[in-house]
Formats: sequence, C-alpha cells, structure tokens
Amino acid sequence: SGSSLASVAAEAEQSVVSITVHSTGQQVEGSGVILSSDGLIVTNYHVVEGASGGRITVKLSDGRTVAASVVGTDKATDLAVIQADGVSGLQAATFGDSDQLQVGDTVLAIGNPLGLEGSVTAGIVSALHRSLDGGNDGSGQDSVTISDAIQTDATINPGNSGGALVNAAGEVVGILTANASVDNDAGSIGVGFAIPSNQVMQVVSQLTDGVQSVAESSGVS
Repeated sequence: SGSSLASVAAEAEQSVVSITVHSTGQQVEGSGVILSSDGLIVTNYHVVEGASGGRITVKLSDGRTVAASVVGTDKATDLAVIQADGVSGLQAATFGDSDQLQVGDTVLAIGNPLGLEGSVTAGIVSALHRSLDGGNDGSGQDSVTISDAIQTDATINPGNSGGALVNAAGEVVGILTANASVDNDAGSIGVGFAIPSNQVMQVVSQLTDGVQSVAESSGVS
C-alpha cells in the first residue's frame, strides 16, 4: 500500500546520503548508504575512483555537509567505503538478506539522481542473478562488472549510483550501481541494477578489516 511505502521511504531516506567528488576539472555526484552511526558509508567504486588528489563531500539527510575520505575500494564489485568526518548519532541502515528476494517483490530506490537529493522511486525486482559486463553507470564510464546483480524497474538515473535498494520492510537489499541505456542516452529505461546486500556486507567487512559487521550496521551505535 502507498501509505506503508511512504513510511518505509521516510525511514530509509535518513540512512542515504548524497556524495560529491571534486577532482581536477570535474565533479562527480552519487549516493551512499550509512553503515555506522559514526559515519562509515558504502557507495560505488566508480563514484569515488577520481577522489585521489581531490576531495569528497557528503550531504546528510538533515542538510549538513561534511568532508569524507576513502577507507577502501573494490573495483571488481564496484564498491567503496568512505568515512564522513566528525559525525556521530547518524542513522545506520538496516541490511536485509538479499537471498530472500523474489522476482516481483516491491522495492524502492533511494538516492541522488541528477543532483535531486533524497529522491525515491518504486518498482519491483525484475530479475535476479544478472551478469553485468560494462554496464552504463551514467557517468560515461563503462567499467562496471557485476556477476550477481539484482535487476529492477524502479527508475535509476545518474547520481543514484551508491544509493539504496530497499524492500517493503525498510531493509537495504542492494546498492544501486547502474542503469541500462539505449543509444548512449544515460536516462532510465526501466532496467536498473543493484549489488545484492549479502555481497555488499562481505566486501564491506573486507574493506574495513572486519570492523564493520551486519550486526553493528543494524542500528547499534
């Protein structure tokens, strides 16, 4: 029902941030999902890959903008972890079990498409276990290779990368990574992809040397 999705969206939005990477001569915008109350955030590798020698700013759901630094990256899965500076008491996302997803499940995509912060789109799980090779992330780069992606028809546009795919229980079941395009038009055609949450948590644990666990990320500060 619409009203229950509204409450899910309102809750989940608090754990999604906008990310801007300022590097030489260019600015890349994306999204991220809060892993811990002290500002550990997961996003896409392709969002922050140009951050060396540049700077990263994160805009929180309450409007605050803070600096951030890269903790670790994994190009193979298009994931990265960053740390927002000097923050506490943030609302960490609750991650769900992506293995429980079924085709037809309702999902929400939450992120920062085209710089429009806190945008929510709704759809269903269109397919599971998609192999993505050279998917278009909307930023003109084509290096995304995901072996077990979730496909959704929830609208995803440039800037959504690194945002949350959320189930009807408000759990993050995927990290948005790419949308298919036609004739190099990066706009949405209803075929978007996300990295499954179970894979995300494995990679996050590796990138943070196991400091971050699913239990710690489920709202325990």
